[in-house]
Amino acid sequence: MCGITGYIGFREAYPIIIKGLQRLEYRGYDSAGVMLYDGENINLTKTKGKVSKLEERVITEISNKGSIGVGHTRWATHGIPNDINSHPHMSQSGDLVIVHNGIIENYDTIKKELKTRGYTFQSDTDTEVLINLIEEIKNQEKVKLGKAVQIALNQVVGAYAIAVFDKTKPDEIVVAKLGSPIAIGVGKDFKEFFIASDASPFIEYTKDAIYLEDEEMAIIKIGREVRVRKIRDDSNVDPKIQELQLNLEQIEKGGYEHFMLKEINEQPQAIRDTLRGRLLPNEGIIKISGLENNMKRFLNAERIIIVACGTSWHAGLVAEYTFEDFARIPVEVEYASEFRYRNPVLTEKDIVIAISQSGETADTLAAIKLARSKGAFVFGVCNVVGSSIARENDSGVYTHAGPEIGVASTKAFTTQITVLTLIALRLARAKGTMTSADYRLHLQEMELIPQKIERLLKIDTKIKEIAKKYLLSTNCLYLGRGYNFPVALEGALKLKEISYIHAEGYPAAEMKHGPIALIDDRMPVIVIATNKGHYEKVVSNIQEIKSRSGKIIAIVTEGDATVKEIADHVIEIPETEESLTPLLTTIPLQLLAYHIAVMRGCNVDQPRNLAKSVTVE
Repeated sequence: MCGITGYIGFREAYPIIIKGLQRLEYRGYDSAGVMLYDGENINLTKTKGKVSKLEERVITEISNKGSIGVGHTRWATHGIPNDINSHPHMSQSGDLVIVHNGIIENYDTIKKELKTRGYTFQSDTDTEVLINLIEEIKNQEKVKLGKAVQIALNQVVGAYAIAVFDKTKPDEIVVAKLGSPIAIGVGKDFKEFFIASDASPFIEYTKDAIYLEDEEMAIIKIGREVRVRKIRDDSNVDPKIQELQLNLEQIEKGGYEHFMLKEINEQPQAIRDTLRGRLLPNEGIIKISGLENNMKRFLNAERIIIVACGTSWHAGLVAEYTFEDFARIPVEVEYASEFRYRNPVLTEKDIVIAISQSGETADTLAAIKLARSKGAFVFGVCNVVGSSIARENDSGVYTHAGPEIGVASTKAFTTQITVLTLIALRLARAKGTMTSADYRLHLQEMELIPQKIERLLKIDTKIKEIAKKYLLSTNCLYLGRGYNFPVALEGALKLKEISYIHAEGYPAAEMKHGPIALIDDRMPVIVIATNKGHYEKVVSNIQEIKSRSGKIIAIVTEGDATVKEIADHVIEIPETEESLTPLLTTIPLQLLAYHIAVMRGCNVDQPRNLAKSVTVE
């Protein structure tokens, strides 16, 4: 959940580290810190607050010189956000420095033992315990830093991505991984190396990166190849250098006020990129290699279990409708955080589809491992190439949404739905559960979705005017039916995440079973009322709201006349097939949440208490 970065080489480290922390701030922004080694001294400062506050401290408190250093931006787990609990952390002697993303679960036991050996602790963090454990082992066992790190990590329980520096051996950094991501950027001729939670901090310096696997550690030393070995058995690993499929323009705002707004507007192109090479509507062909290579397994599947968290879980709910409707395969959608702690009934005839934007979601990764241990076939859907989920599953597909920096997911959601719909259509074709005419119609409509979203984005001004009327609301209901019930859930989540207005999503028919008690003239109700699927029923639900003085914002199909007469505000979407409406109805809900949040003075890219990639439990 935190972001770590580091540098060792011939350049000044500080500008690289501080820029890296700015790019990683989506991973956590409770506090930030930096350590620089100038050849003689460790210069370390840290602060509660964002990276911008850290920059101010560096100017007044420490030298920013040196060609080696590490940095950290924190999402608090152990210990409240304050200066002392911020990373980096030093060992008691002051020789060792660590940055850490993850949780050490048995830290308290280790801490008590270290106290009996004379160690004292300044912070409430598990990370300070870990660095002192490493120091104790280094001193008692008379071993080098790398060996001390290895021994220590064999004694801890939990998750980690760490970078450790020892000023008594100032030409190397030791990194290690279990459950949390870490990438090593490799400079030309091994003259410099970069360390980061993802590749964004170093893409302008190198396109070559090594992604450590779980329970691997690396010793990074200038002038030689990265040495990687297994933490458990000390065996050597031949590191694979990958070429990054990322460019600097993708992670900059590009003139937009916020990353979230940029990413909302990128959805037409993101969906085109997701469809490219996979959808050939004129030929009536869908080509997804990960699916084609495992088609027999999918066709023989007794059921599909979808596991995901947050927005990805909502995409899975849409897919439940699609798979069952098109391919007639039973589907269950599970929160990964619950699935992993149950004892689910799984067989070799089950397929588990794991969805994650980052490919690093801790609960989803754990669910994958559980499913595989029970013999199920795991198919991953994720956005980040080379991520842990991409490596852990049996097969899978990338969404190709491009980097998503805003914490509130937007284009990841629509590209996940796009990929899952393609898979459902391909299976329906293979199973013969959809007519040729219907199949081709859906393919043609899918190809048109990006330009229909472009049309929707042009009504941004109208949505902004509606937002002005509800920025002081304290509660909100979102209602939808069928394919658009998950969109109601996602719309409510977006408003909660970034504006801090309490919002709930419900199936429209469930309003009568409790939520209707909340409706009065101060309660805005967003109703998805497209002309496909149960339209008349939704109109009846709108009438029920109106009769109780509720304020109605309706998402309708272009040309709708009935709802226009009832609702207080109407937002029209282009006509499309019912199964594809979620790709359109979600757009105005994203924009509505965005504008309300901005008007309320909220930081939409970095909402309080949240982080983009949830890599801890």
